[in-house]
This record gives sequence, C-alpha cells and structure tokens, in this order.
Amino acid sequence: MPHSESVRTGITVYGCGQDEAALFREMAFRFGVTTTVTDAAVSEDNTGLAVGNRCVSVGHKTRVPNSALLALSRVGVTYISTRSIGCDHIDVEYAESLGMSVENVAYSPDSVADYTLMLMLMAVRNAKTTVRRSDRHDYRLNEVRGKELRDLTVGVVGTGRIGTAVIERLRGFGGRILSHDRRPKASGDYVPLDDLLRQSDIVTLHAPLTPKTHHLLDRRRLELMKHGAFVINTGRGSLIDTEALVSALEGGRLGGAALDVIEREEGIFYTDCRDRHIESKALLRLQEMPNVLITPHTAYYTDHALIDTVENSITNCLKFERGNRHG
Repeated sequence: MPHSESVRTGITVYGCGQDEAALFREMAFRFGVTTTVTDAAVSEDNTGLAVGNRCVSVGHKTRVPNSALLALSRVGVTYISTRSIGCDHIDVEYAESLGMSVENVAYSPDSVADYTLMLMLMAVRNAKTTVRRSDRHDYRLNEVRGKELRDLTVGVVGTGRIGTAVIERLRGFGGRILSHDRRPKASGDYVPLDDLLRQSDIVTLHAPLTPKTHHLLDRRRLELMKHGAFVINTGRGSLIDTEALVSALEGGRLGGAALDVIEREEGIFYTDCRDRHIESKALLRLQEMPNVLITPHTAYYTDHALIDTVENSITNCLKFERGNRHG
C-alpha cells in the first residue's frame, strides 16, 4: 500500500549497487516515498545529497566516519538506517550525541544460515584441497578422510535469528548441538562458553560484535578447544583474535577454519585486489593454509535477503517519520 500521509517521505541511499538501486526505486514508488540514490559511500563530501531528507540509508561495506555523521546532522538528518544486522561500522554513541537515531535492518536469516552450513560441510570434508586438486586435474583422494556431521558436536555461539536458523538446520543432520548466549532461551542445550569450547568439534559464531564480544575467541579460549576442532565465522571478524587463530592452526591444534569475515577486512573485501599489495599478513597466511577457507563477507548475499533489506530500510524510515511527524 502506498504511503498515504500528505507529507512525502524522502530517503537518501548511500553505497548502493545497481541491483540494489533498481529495487530501491521500485519499492520507493510502491511505498510512496522519494529516493536519492548514489553508489558512493557516505562521506563528508556528499552529505549534500541528504539535504531535505531526515532519513538516510547506508551500506555496511565501509565505515561511516564521524566527520560524515557530523555533516549529516548539519544538513538535518535525524535517522540512519544501516542495511546490515551489525552496526559496528558506525559510531552509534557519537551519532546519538548529535541527535541522530541509528537502526539496523532485519533480513531473512536463511541466507547466512545456509551459508554457514555450507562452510561447515566444506571444512569437515576438506573441500578446499579437493577443489584445488581437481582444478589442476589431480583427481586423487585426500590423504585425510572427511567427517560426518551426525558424528560431531556443534557449538553455536549466539542464538539470535541467525544462530537459531543454524540450529534448526543442524537438527536434520542428527549430531549433538550445544548453544551459548548471554540471554539463553527457554529451550535448547545451553552451556557456559568455556564448556562449549571444550566439548565441540565445530564452533560457529553468530554473536553481535560489541566491546564485550571483541576477541571472544582469544588465545586462552582457542586453547580450550578440542584438538582438531573447526572454527566457523559468518558473524564479524573481530569476534576472533586472528593472530591467535593463526598460531592455533599453525601449531596443529585446530583442524581448520572457514571464515566469511576477518579482522581488518575493510578495503580488501569487495575490492579487486589481483594487482594490489595486501598488507594483512594474517589474511595472506590463512589463505595459504589448505585447511582454511576464506570468503569475502558474502554469506548475506542472496536475492531474498536483498529484497528484505531494501523493504525494511524503507519501512524503518517510514516508521521513524510517522513517529516524528511533528518533530
């Protein structure tokens, strides 16, 4: 249903790809809002695009500098919708001190949950080595046999929408599932984090990144994990102390890792780096390892999730405007 209020809502959308932009324009017409769309990430230099609009939508691929937040507030922006579940690319406290509200969007958790299961299966079946060998026309079997999920204990850290969706998928494989969350739900086999690490053959991370969860898997906790265990991360890179992870893998303590996110990925992921020098020694070392899979923060990247993200960005802005129509 089109927006029926007499005052038309305007939204400036930053960091928008072509398919995303087309969807924003289509849905904006359906909801009765106007949009100003740019593929450029928000910066101090382009906040003029938001003049006249109290709401902006930003992407998650680059950090929003405080200078841009200040400039947005000066042109009258009072609401920022980030097209992501996490807000760690925005200084939310600083934005709020300027009188701006920051809100994330919800999208189908199935995109990340499906991808997480794929990474798990690839990790325990040595898929990286198999695919690389096949690409070289070496069709011999791996020296090490794969594992079946029904024989393994999987520890799920963080049981929000995505973590819960991962658990639902894991149940179909028949293995044991352990969970940890700061706010456990009524159902589920919840255990303290250290116990989960000691007992799990696979640990998958779905906790939000906050000051309390930064380096949630630090050197001490990585040393608690079972010998030969696997780490899966489709949450945020800084949930893991990357240097400590490299040491645990090099020392043979862990069986492998599958990482869709990594510390200091900004400026590397989403960029063609074939002819560029990559300064992250940890990333380069991890990619050399036959038992480590790296993908560029792509778990969320599905057509269904895009539709959810765009629609919820618009509806979040509309809700804010309706609640502040006389503000």
